[in-house]
Amino acid sequence: MVSFIIYCFIVTATPGPTNIIILSNVQNYGIKAGMKFTYGSTIGFLLLLAISAILNSFLNNILPNIIIYLQILGTIYMLYLAYQIFNIDVSKKDHSKEKGSFFSGLLLQFINPKVILFTLTVFPSFVLPYFNEDYLLLLSIVIIGTIGFIAFILWVIFGAVFNKMFQKYSKILNVVLGILLIYAAVMLWV
Repeated sequence: MVSFIIYCFIVTATPGPTNIIILSNVQNYGIKAGMKFTYGSTIGFLLLLAISAILNSFLNNILPNIIIYLQILGTIYMLYLAYQIFNIDVSKKDHSKEKGSFFSGLLLQFINPKVILFTLTVFPSFVLPYFNEDYLLLLSIVIIGTIGFIAFILWVIFGAVFNKMFQKYSKILNVVLGILLIYAAVMLWV
């Protein structure tokens, strides 16, 4: 159980597309936008966990056939997000076009390779070898989802705490965040 919780926290708290975009939204559009995106990301994460728990054996059989398509789609989307972060005009704060929407957070989870691979591996690795009962699978979804939500909130807090510094060095931060997304996209192929 300890290794399960540590694994879940490390995977959800380490930089990935969701966490980087949460930080970018907080930095560029404020905490409210970051939280909207976080709520959507959490719901999307929970939905993926539920789908994975229900269909895990089926997905494991077809995974070798679909992984390449997930990689291509995920790579294209991460490169698009990196492009968007690179091109944020930090001198103009137009809150009518906030990027931190609930729907964008939700959608990201369904094409985020890190989240998809995590949800596909956490159940066969840590849950299904020990628990098969429906209520225990549901409990594991709640536990993992809570850990993910806490990790997302940590990124919101991180962005809020360091907001003044990020505003001062916003162009540099956006370049670094964009490069991290490009790195994550490249790592899908290594």
